[in-house]
Amino acid sequence: MSEAVRPGTVQRLGGYASSWVVGLGQMAAFAGGIVTAIARPPVRFARVVRAVFDAGVLSIALVCGAGFAVGMVLGLQGYTTLVRFGAQESLGAVVGLVLIRELGPVVTGLLVIGRAGSATTAEIGAMVSTQQLDGLRMMSIDPMHFIVMPKALALTFVMPLLSSLFIVFGVFGGYVVGVDLVGLDGGSYMASLENAVEFRDDVLQSLVKALVFGALLGVISTYRGYTSPPHAMGVSRSTTSAVVTASVWLLLTDYVITAFWGV
Repeated sequence: MSEAVRPGTVQRLGGYASSWVVGLGQMAAFAGGIVTAIARPPVRFARVVRAVFDAGVLSIALVCGAGFAVGMVLGLQGYTTLVRFGAQESLGAVVGLVLIRELGPVVTGLLVIGRAGSATTAEIGAMVSTQQLDGLRMMSIDPMHFIVMPKALALTFVMPLLSSLFIVFGVFGGYVVGVDLVGLDGGSYMASLENAVEFRDDVLQSLVKALVFGALLGVISTYRGYTSPPHAMGVSRSTTSAVVTASVWLLLTDYVITAFWGV
């Protein structure tokens, strides 16, 4: 019985692996198409600005509120931990480094995936199911250039800006807890933060992570929408797949960048 089951199991595993590699190659080719569309005229400036508004401006309240809440939690948890070692004056450094190096770009990426990324996939998937993309092709308008490229470019552009806002509000939230609630000196909080943060190892790493996460989010969300089956259930599954896939790739990429950067 085991000899009969084993070949089928291996065959299924090989099929899953092959389909995953093929899907990865198709997504890479799709990303290449987006890059080609960016360099090809005409310039879709108005559509890019609209996509930046949808993905970036409409996410500001969510990102700032989440950043402030995360900063408050970091301030409280950091203080209760540091006070055991008599190092509570380093609270600003702890909050700032955790936000800048990791939580800022990662949590912002997950928030943008849930709000703007899923909306992008659903919108393009709905256009597929209602044959709007086919209508554009009939009018000799490339959907990759007219629909996909502005949305992917906008998500790439807004991620570093939203991540910076998240970090600023997170540091402020830690300041509120550390200074106003537990009574630390405000000057000590800011001085420890200033002395601990370095541009190349901390700030630049954070910006690079946010930019890469934005590019990944832009490619995955638009790809899942563009290849969505043309029916309501297909759009729903593509939207869910976009959120899950982008979240996993974001976390894996975060580790790779952190490891190669040299912590």
